[in-house]
Amino acid sequence: MASRIIEFFGYNPEDRSAAAVAGRQNLHCPFLDRRCVKTLSDKLISGACTLKPSNAGPVICCPIRLYAGNYEVLRDVARISFGPVLPLMSASAITSETGECIAVFGKGWGKELRLPNRSQSGGKSGAYFVDWVLAHVSAKLELVSFVAVEVQSIDTTGNYREERDTYLKEQSFKGKSTAGFNWENVNKRILPQIIYKGHVLRQEPLCQKGLFFICPTPVYKKIGERLGGGLRPYPIQPGSLTIMWYDIGDPVEAGNIRSLVSIGQFTTTIDQVALAFTAPSNLPPAQVYENAIRASLERK
Repeated sequence: MASRIIEFFGYNPEDRSAAAVAGRQNLHCPFLDRRCVKTLSDKLISGACTLKPSNAGPVICCPIRLYAGNYEVLRDVARISFGPVLPLMSASAITSETGECIAVFGKGWGKELRLPNRSQSGGKSGAYFVDWVLAHVSAKLELVSFVAVEVQSIDTTGNYREERDTYLKEQSFKGKSTAGFNWENVNKRILPQIIYKGHVLRQEPLCQKGLFFICPTPVYKKIGERLGGGLRPYPIQPGSLTIMWYDIGDPVEAGNIRSLVSIGQFTTTIDQVALAFTAPSNLPPAQVYENAIRASLERK
């Protein structure tokens, strides 16, 4: 399925405003306010935030795009988990004078958690690391509780290199891109990691609100399709999984960036996800292999 870039270094790639042109010239990510970190296979800066398939809506393809509004998605999680009052603070900036707050551990916030390496016990290195930990800290610097947050977009397939190069030359792209999306990663990587990390977090007495998973709306829909659409809703609790999905907002005038819009939230349990993932749901018709073999032989 061919797709086109509709957000490039944060802006419409056809936007010729001073802000958009400067963003492309400087390879600047407006969501982190620094150089774009998304790269192509040859390590060149990508700049593609969101792609639009020819027959579907926009798909956010860079997880950094989900950090719009100075990490507003983390504030969304904090409001749900701890209430709307407590401020988010970089864990490295907290002192005895800070007062009650939410300590943020994660890349770009000054401090990441040092967890033991799972490879020491024969497993894959970093397999239970999460993107973010939000910790409720008392005025006395005591840990009250915490939640873990995973942020995931979707990887692309195919190639949009020519389209990217054209936009960097401040030209309109008239060709065709072969870019698509690696939806199989939902089965191979995303769901297995969610299940594993959810089980790890359920062992934590102070992780009372479970794991939060933030993703674009199409990723949430693919997860629902893969799991058969039969997940039961549960209240937020230890061992729960809360999925929060987002879309980009409507097109905006030149010089502006489309908003990031919260579309929905659903909470279930890690056990429900694990059961649905291994259950024989969404199977093809019986004898699908046999029929395919017979059809191939008949064409001989």
